[in-house]
Amino acid sequence: MESIIVIVFVLGYLAITLEHNLKIDKLIPALAMMAILWAVVALGLDSFPTWFDSGSHSLMENFFSLHHDEKLHLLEETLLHHLGKTAEILVFLLGAMTIVEIIDYFDGFSTIKSFVKTRSKKKLLWIFSFLAFILSAIIDNLTATIVLISILQKIINDREVRIWYAGIIIIAANAGGAWSPIGDVTTTMLWIAKKVSTGGLILHLIIPSLLCMVVPSFIASFLPAFKGKIEAVDDNGGKKPHKFGPTMLYLGLSAIIFVPIFKVITHLPPYVGMMLSLSVVAVFAEFYSSTKFSISELHGTEESDAASHHGPVHYSLSRIELPSILFFLGILMAVAALESLGILFGAANWLKGATPLVGTELAGTGVSDLVVLFLGVGSAVIDNVPLVAASLGMFSENMDNPLWHFIAYSAGTGGSMLIIGSAAGVVAMGMEKIDFFWYLRKISWLALLGFLAGSISFIIIRALI
Repeated sequence: MESIIVIVFVLGYLAITLEHNLKIDKLIPALAMMAILWAVVALGLDSFPTWFDSGSHSLMENFFSLHHDEKLHLLEETLLHHLGKTAEILVFLLGAMTIVEIIDYFDGFSTIKSFVKTRSKKKLLWIFSFLAFILSAIIDNLTATIVLISILQKIINDREVRIWYAGIIIIAANAGGAWSPIGDVTTTMLWIAKKVSTGGLILHLIIPSLLCMVVPSFIASFLPAFKGKIEAVDDNGGKKPHKFGPTMLYLGLSAIIFVPIFKVITHLPPYVGMMLSLSVVAVFAEFYSSTKFSISELHGTEESDAASHHGPVHYSLSRIELPSILFFLGILMAVAALESLGILFGAANWLKGATPLVGTELAGTGVSDLVVLFLGVGSAVIDNVPLVAASLGMFSENMDNPLWHFIAYSAGTGGSMLIIGSAAGVVAMGMEKIDFFWYLRKISWLALLGFLAGSISFIIIRALI
């Protein structure tokens, strides 16, 4: 039965990786894989020799000798445990996405455009690199990429010039997301799973992530594409900015930044703080839009229905990326099935023994730096979410062990090496119709140099701390 489970997982994983070739959204194989894997586990429950206890992070003793009803009860408890952990991540992401959409509803991100006054291509390169690096740490790398490319489209008319900036934005956004617990889905997963702390993540990864952004940007500043000046800046079509745009931008960003602080103070899961932040932002949004307070649709009167459909909160909730949420549900629960049978635990032990240490080892874990570097390269080819989800089940090191910080960095920044290797790259590819092979020729080598520079600096910093 274990072989069937591995085959189903590999086929599902392959379908996710080849979504562009198959023309099937990756959420479909992710959900199918989750359902099939847990069905196989339930049907073959009596044939499995081991069971992994997620609470103690160890294999259960005498699992095979348990009665069938006891195994069923254990299966239900395990499924509920993993669903609860997954729901924490999904609810957190829903809150963050909604706040960002509320800011966009008030055209708050246009405030950033007003800061861009220069026409020098080189200066614009550095401005957008640092904006992507900082914004992605606050509102996540995917949203930061969407916001900045949207601003680029209003500033630079020439698409051939613009796609070069888009390529650097992808690298900078992924680098910025790696050092923040709310900057990337993978770092959020590690943070919620209590593998990294906010302080530990920033301390160990701020410099490697900064180098991962600065090195490619510095090299790119000498390329012909970033020499000279851009044409006159567009006036945004004469569109009048929303008077509450700047207020909602600062309020929304402050609310998201408040979440880690709330967690440190109360020790409650991050999604609780995110819901508090969302409620505060929603109150101001409804007040500023002069509509009724209607986070959920109210039935009964024509007036209340109108307020519900046109209020900023309802509008923002209708615009969040639900397919992404469902994809995370599918992939995280699918990986949980492998973890429950102890398959990932066995794979981790095999990796520790089979991979040469190459002179460096991660703080007594027996895990080579080479393993984590391969994970970073792998995240450029396949989605980094299942890679990090698998690592959570494979390794049992304590919070803030250097292994988790290196995994956060590698998975977060390695995806920049291919345009399909990260959510930021995929969305930029769609917004600017960037060709896969153009990115491979022009940008991938810059991303690789940044990734290696950050990795080397991490290893040095780890030795010093």
